[in-house]
Amino acid sequence: MGRIYFSGITAFLLFVSSNLFAVTFVVTPNNNIKSLTRAIDTAKDGDTILIKPGLYKEGAIFLKKSLVLLGENFPEIDGENKYENLTVEHENVVIKGILFKNSGSSSFNDIASLKINNTKNILIENCRFENNFFAILTMNSSYVSYLNNVLESGKSKDKPAANGIHSWKCNHLTIKNNKIHGHRDGIYFEFVTHSFIQHNESIGNSRYGMHFMFSHDNVFRENVYKGNGAGVAVMYSKRVEMYNNVFADNWGGAAYGLLLKEINDSKIDDNDFTTNTMAIFADGSNRIEIKNNRFTNNGWALKINASSSDFIVTNNNFIGNTFDLATNGKLIMKSLDGNFWDKYDGYDLNKDGVGDVPYRPITFYSLIIERNPGALMLFRSFFVSMMDKAESVLPSMVPENLKDNNPSMKKIKTIHE
Repeated sequence: MGRIYFSGITAFLLFVSSNLFAVTFVVTPNNNIKSLTRAIDTAKDGDTILIKPGLYKEGAIFLKKSLVLLGENFPEIDGENKYENLTVEHENVVIKGILFKNSGSSSFNDIASLKINNTKNILIENCRFENNFFAILTMNSSYVSYLNNVLESGKSKDKPAANGIHSWKCNHLTIKNNKIHGHRDGIYFEFVTHSFIQHNESIGNSRYGMHFMFSHDNVFRENVYKGNGAGVAVMYSKRVEMYNNVFADNWGGAAYGLLLKEINDSKIDDNDFTTNTMAIFADGSNRIEIKNNRFTNNGWALKINASSSDFIVTNNNFIGNTFDLATNGKLIMKSLDGNFWDKYDGYDLNKDGVGDVPYRPITFYSLIIERNPGALMLFRSFFVSMMDKAESVLPSMVPENLKDNNPSMKKIKTIHE
């Protein structure tokens, strides 16, 4: 998939290398003759602008040519807390090694430090973004790659923070090896399709580590979402694949590692969910595969509302969670089978590694909490233990179909074990 996304950039680089008449302009700070704006005005398609180290305060800069902007030792393009530092409105642009800082702030005008608008084949690599409103805002564009960038905001108390990488109505984006911290949402997708997100760290953002809205056919894998207001929200989307990510320490009254709100036909495989209030919370979602994941020390491992259906939950490890599974009604699962549950106390007489009696992951107490949240006051009490034991012997309230008929006696070997 990544090879496909890079095809546009590769084509552009070949174009640049084949342009025998390309010129390299060198700009230095505080030089009216060799300023960045003047160099952009003078350059032609295929040229390179080498930006020397220093501070550049040139107001709002616009790029409407196919150029390479190459920074040396991170020259600083300063928006002076008033301007949009750089706006790109032309295809085939490469931007490397630049520090963008102090953009203006406006929710009405969506000011960003770097805005990419109505274009394609853009590469943003090894850049830094500090103290901005939106760090990167991409609109109505395709084949844009963001590689090895560091985005940090939220340190200035007087300045609001918007999203780190915000994309609207785009396709074929590649977001790899970026570090995003202190924004509202680390990564935000709205009407974005066929995109690939890998090896990013989205940590300490105030709302979501990543947020999808109406975005179909995307893949995110091997990312870390840690210590955010909530981990990842995938909403109103289809065919989203989530592989080998870490969702950790997303803890709070309404926090979760992964929220699924009205999504369909998606996969959640080989992920690690650790110390989240809810590891996965699903509402109105259908045909979701949850396979080979590790759930450890969460408040709720899975909370799936009855508005969801046809989940497949198999070959997962459930270890140290307060509640392994909860629902608010007659949940219909397609499969709940072959998982390891540390609370399972059944036996295995034929020694085939599979428990001889089913395991019911929903406890009587968890059903009471769904109807009366105040009952959490009784958590870990002797009374609750007695209720759960009685229900496990003579089940009467727990839905009959919500049981694992083949619980594993040993932890399942996943990539996180």
